[in-house]
Amino acid sequence: MTGIPFVIVFVLAIVAMIVLISKFKIHPFLSIMLVSLVLGLLGGVPLVNVTNDDGTVVNGIATVIGSGFSSTFTSIGIVIIFGAMIGTFLEATGAALKLADMVVKLVGPKHPELAIELMGWVVSIPVFCDSGFVVLNPIRKALVKKTGTSSVAMTVCLSAGLYASHVFIPPTPGPIAAANTLNVGDHLLLVMGLGVLVSIPALVGSYFYAKYIGKKVKAKDEVDSVGVVKSYEELVASYGKLPSGLMSLAPIIVPIILMAMSNVASILGWSGAARTAFSFLGTPIIALAVGVVLGIILLIQTKSGEKLYDLTNDTLKTVGPILFVTAAGGVLGKVISATSLVSFITENAESLQVIGIFFPFLLAAILKSAQGSSTVAITTTAGIMAPLMGALGMDSVAMSALCVMAIGAGAMTVSHANDSYFWVVTNFGEMTPDQGYKTQTLGTLVEGVCSMAGIFVISLFLH
Repeated sequence: MTGIPFVIVFVLAIVAMIVLISKFKIHPFLSIMLVSLVLGLLGGVPLVNVTNDDGTVVNGIATVIGSGFSSTFTSIGIVIIFGAMIGTFLEATGAALKLADMVVKLVGPKHPELAIELMGWVVSIPVFCDSGFVVLNPIRKALVKKTGTSSVAMTVCLSAGLYASHVFIPPTPGPIAAANTLNVGDHLLLVMGLGVLVSIPALVGSYFYAKYIGKKVKAKDEVDSVGVVKSYEELVASYGKLPSGLMSLAPIIVPIILMAMSNVASILGWSGAARTAFSFLGTPIIALAVGVVLGIILLIQTKSGEKLYDLTNDTLKTVGPILFVTAAGGVLGKVISATSLVSFITENAESLQVIGIFFPFLLAAILKSAQGSSTVAITTTAGIMAPLMGALGMDSVAMSALCVMAIGAGAMTVSHANDSYFWVVTNFGEMTPDQGYKTQTLGTLVEGVCSMAGIFVISLFLH
């Protein structure tokens, strides 16, 4: 099947995948794999490997699926695991709280909404946003009680800050997966830089929305303030003693510096031992491995070394499903590339180029809103986009990295009842589901649209 009929089949396949995940609650891994198999067979991928008359081999569906699965693990598996481990170590040692404290001191006590938003943005670079919200929520509540600021405004700002870095800035799994799928995994520093840049309009837009909605909606803890709020000092005391600011930053900043030095060595044309050393240390796997080692040192310094085995085990249990869904997204991309869809789009690229950078945004937004998981939306959209990048004129390093950002923007649009993060924010923010739609859902809509506006402006200069 080729041409327009197969494009229709492709659209129906994506719709079927969304329905399987969202309505029938079939695990994303099984849904994506099933859709990949059916799409490949309908797209003309042979049942078994076939050797043409000219000696070329056309891979069968099983080979294509196996190749897509294994290549994803090869390129990204260890990176995701190491990034998640760093986040776990920061949580377990109280380093995440130390980072939050540093941000508050930097911004000042007169701007609690901005402080909590930036705090969330920093902490969620290595920590999953839902875990970050749980960790930082006691500080949010203490700040609300201390400053008299709207609880809802503080909740929306914390949620937005966590969400921005979660979808835009590695080493969170989604952006790493998308970067590798779109062949910019070796340019993580560029992806990080763009992630920081496009976070700005998202943070600004959500900040003003939080200030607005905080005057309209009142959470339970504002109406009923009888409950006891754990003070920041008590929270610190529960960890015994927080690590130093330098050691708290080290697992995050050192890998970034190493990756930066690798790029510097390449740009400046260094040679010999220095070039080899920085190229080796700046490889994402090695750089994040250094971050893991620093995290282990942090555990030892805080007398939590005996938790290393359990923390690692828990991290692997958490990351496992993400890895498999990511690999399934790689399978879908491989299957798409083996069909006639890429050649058809190449032949009709001009019409799609009109949509341009909004194409991955809209696709990710549809997937996110339908099935709930930002990570699934990011990895699946990246898998779909990978074989289409050349046809859409986005195959340069800069445009591929920007495409990762557009996918991330779509993957935050919007968080509602089928998203676990929606319930974390709503429940810990002491709001009803109806209030959650007015705050978390509309807040993520504002955040996604604002970030996409920034991405579009950047794309004008990259072209």
